[in-house]
Amino acid sequence: MRLASTQPLFFSFFQSLHRTVYGRAFAPPKPNAVRSYNSFFVIRFIPTSLNLSSFESKRKQRVMLRVNPFLPSFSMFNKIPFSLLYRSSFRRTLHPFVTCRCYIFAKPVSVSNVNANFFAVDKKRNLSAVATAKKSGLNASNSSTNEMSNKEKKKAKRESPEFLLKVKLDNCSKHGKLEEALGLYDESISNGVSLTNHHYNMLLYLCAREASGDGGQLDELKELGLKRGFEIFQKMVGDKVSPNEATFTSMARLAVAREDPDMAFELVKQMKDLGILPRLRSYGPALLGFCEKGNAEKAYEVDAHMHESGVMTEEPELLALLKVSIETKNTEKVYEMLHRLRVTVRQVSESTLQVVEDWFKSEDAANVGSEKWDVKQIKEAVVGGGGGWHGLGWLGSGRWRVVRTTMTKNGVCHSCGEKLVCIDIDPKETENFAAKLAELACSKEARADFVRFQEWLQQHGPFDAVVDGANVALINSVNFNLNQLKKVVNQLQQMSPSKRFPLVILHQSRVARDRNNGTWLEKWKKAGVLYATPYGSNDDWYWLYAAVSCKCLVVTNDEMRDHLFQLLGNSFFPRWKEKHQVRLSTTRTGLVLNMPPPYSIVIQESESGSWHVPSIADDDLSNPRQWLCACRSKKTP
Repeated sequence: MRLASTQPLFFSFFQSLHRTVYGRAFAPPKPNAVRSYNSFFVIRFIPTSLNLSSFESKRKQRVMLRVNPFLPSFSMFNKIPFSLLYRSSFRRTLHPFVTCRCYIFAKPVSVSNVNANFFAVDKKRNLSAVATAKKSGLNASNSSTNEMSNKEKKKAKRESPEFLLKVKLDNCSKHGKLEEALGLYDESISNGVSLTNHHYNMLLYLCAREASGDGGQLDELKELGLKRGFEIFQKMVGDKVSPNEATFTSMARLAVAREDPDMAFELVKQMKDLGILPRLRSYGPALLGFCEKGNAEKAYEVDAHMHESGVMTEEPELLALLKVSIETKNTEKVYEMLHRLRVTVRQVSESTLQVVEDWFKSEDAANVGSEKWDVKQIKEAVVGGGGGWHGLGWLGSGRWRVVRTTMTKNGVCHSCGEKLVCIDIDPKETENFAAKLAELACSKEARADFVRFQEWLQQHGPFDAVVDGANVALINSVNFNLNQLKKVVNQLQQMSPSKRFPLVILHQSRVARDRNNGTWLEKWKKAGVLYATPYGSNDDWYWLYAAVSCKCLVVTNDEMRDHLFQLLGNSFFPRWKEKHQVRLSTTRTGLVLNMPPPYSIVIQESESGSWHVPSIADDDLSNPRQWLCACRSKKTP
């Protein structure tokens, strides 16, 4: 260590490694300020007369130190531990010697290759130097090389024949161009292009589409799709390309197009043996193929296989099974399919309603049924099933009186005068549904935000009703109409047994934007009846969860048909929605609340043996829903 008393010397120290602090190499504007060597950084002291204005903007690359010119300063340090420089206690000991600015400039260093953990001294040049990596900038050059390599790989992949073929086949699939796709396939085979699972699936899909008639093209294209489809599949097997569910589904469709549903069913069985989970679309060709051929037993076998695989049938499959059961005069299966429609579909389409109507008008329907039955047993079965059905078979005898009719507001049939029942929901089902809903919401939303809402709801709830604020305020309005929302909220408060305000769910952006009505919104907030969902969230999750967990009504015209609500399934959610959703209709005096019906809109079988089948209604509340009423002319016992 040497003291310099004639002139004040200015010094600086490295605060951290370049990669940690600066993130890139820095080239100093003054050539005399910093000089570097192969093995270490060299820092030349900057004299006070040097103009430092060019360095002022480098805020992240400077350290402000002050050196007292009247006290001696250290010109060099020898063997000071490198880590000591980062300790605040060591830096504080230098404060008495500090007087003016000093700047540092760093280059990349590698901690793993540090030769010595101390300050080295170049006595000839009167410089302080830090021992660093042997090769400065090595990591930077390697990373740039790797980056270029990755870019080249991506570019090569985009320009490869396989990728270009994929893009072209996807375009053919999108526009249904079978002939163009087959031309691309033949050209690729001749050029030796290696085809993947995706290439084959696109080709098989197009072939199956035309062969099954979905493309609506000429018979020549149907034959072409059928012929080339099997050829392409054989080539796929020969190339040892592993098939997946899409492959088997396309081949099942091709098999049915060749009028071979047995082959389609065998393909589905092979899927299960290979560990590939079949889907409803995988079973569809075989099931519908057997039904069209009138082979009821094989259709029932496919149906049983679906049940074993955990695949639920939907209305098209149940309609096909109902038709083949009617054609084969299997009245027990007709009864079973009607009940499966009740559980799965609840409200049927016009085509299904027509088939059911034709069945009840038939001679086979008139000849089936028990003239006497145990009334007590029937009532116990109805109560045990939750109401609306008993499942003990056809009751009564004689022809059916079949009429399309409507219901009163209280659920009384205008045709037969029978009152429909409200089917209860198991409270345990509601609790399980609320838990599932919260789990889905946390997976789609920010978990912390939704958990915060759950805690808020537990503190301020329960409520008698929940209002989808944005939906209500925008009914028949281009702009957000808070006055409309206020009227609905006040009306719900008057209807509430506890005279409590309903919970209003609004997005934070709506609350912050509407400054003109800030007084009302602030009033609701203070009363604990307004919750503003955070930015970036979907408020549907919030108002739906609040209504389910509070077991209360939800006021919205949202039909809940988008992908969000489809995640909730078709078992419980439609039943809950039917009993809890309050819709709004517009009149000259304003919005009118339409409360949930006091009866269940679902296929119902009464204790006397009559049936009521609802059709799917549109969203227009002014158009009453059509029901099919089927009752015996002669009722016994």
